[in-house]
Amino acid sequence: MGVAAIALLGAAYWGVRQWQGPQVPAVQVQAQPLVRTLQFSARVEANTRVGVGSTVVGRAAAVEVQEGSAVQTGQLLVLLEQDELQAALQQAQASVQQAQAQLRNVHSTSRISSQAQVAQAQASLKQAQADWARHQQLVAQGFLSQSALEEKRKSLDVAQAQLQAARAQAAASADDGAELKAAEAQVRHSEAVWQAAQAKLVQTRITAPGAGKVLRREVEPGQIVQPGTVLLELALEGPTLIVAQVDERFLDQLSEGQSATVVADAFASQRLAAKVLSIAPGVDAQRGSVEVKLTLDAPPPAFLREDMTVSVAVETGRVDPALVVPLEALHGAQVLVLQNGVATLQPVQIGLRTLEAVHIQSGLNAGDTVLLPPARVGQRVRPLLRSVP
Repeated sequence: MGVAAIALLGAAYWGVRQWQGPQVPAVQVQAQPLVRTLQFSARVEANTRVGVGSTVVGRAAAVEVQEGSAVQTGQLLVLLEQDELQAALQQAQASVQQAQAQLRNVHSTSRISSQAQVAQAQASLKQAQADWARHQQLVAQGFLSQSALEEKRKSLDVAQAQLQAARAQAAASADDGAELKAAEAQVRHSEAVWQAAQAKLVQTRITAPGAGKVLRREVEPGQIVQPGTVLLELALEGPTLIVAQVDERFLDQLSEGQSATVVADAFASQRLAAKVLSIAPGVDAQRGSVEVKLTLDAPPPAFLREDMTVSVAVETGRVDPALVVPLEALHGAQVLVLQNGVATLQPVQIGLRTLEAVHIQSGLNAGDTVLLPPARVGQRVRPLLRSVP
């Protein structure tokens, strides 16, 4: 073949290429799954996190746990000094015993004694009445003076007063009497003081409110503790929560029950399945975020620790199968398709979007070639196919 022929063929090839237009990126529409995920950072939190402290002022005699210790319900955590409170308890016990003895005395000895005093007073009154009657007769007969009669009158008045006093004392020691009521009230008072002393002694034993783990220890033996001060922080057993602050712009994509994947940065090869548990009803105005809580589908692995930072990917949308094109292919609600070698606008209905791709609900068919920038409307182009992301 001569040089002229080769030149002619080259010119013809170049002319065809010019007529066909430049090469532009393109994708061939195929049905495939489209999944949209929302990714954010979160922290591991226990479902119940409590601070444990003392309800009384005291000195820590012993601290029985360390940070990271596992504890059971009722387990002793901190013991306060008890000497003074034990002495107060013994004193209260003695007061109870004394009050009970006094009550028994009222029930028995006092009642018997008061009844004897009434009988004696009645006898004395009877004798005084007899003396008074006899002296009246003697005075009337002139054997005694009027002054002697007055003395017997005084003795009669005294005997009557003594009987009234004895009867009052007997009434006081009766079942509904004032003395008995006072003795019973003293017993109740001393028992209340004893119970209060017992309660204070119990409060020197600071125990775990539930099974869990010690996160933080803020007390040492010998330290003076005050009511209201947190001595230990516990994470009680319960569902492990993944808590995140998510930008409010993505609130419309989230809903309770969505599936998610959790990955700890330090253990990236271990992916943990989770679900969205709750979405806070309010938005943090300062940060423009909403609190989202997730729970793990399975018990948490040992490496997952309180306050650990994790990465979360929530599946917020899925279409399977879907006709998918790259997001960059969109021109509003249209795409460029290759028709007879020419870039032609095609209206489409758009569905689920991700950061890279979009679901075309209608307007395209499987096998259509969609052109990507820099293709322009009406331009004759040659497609350079690539895969859909």
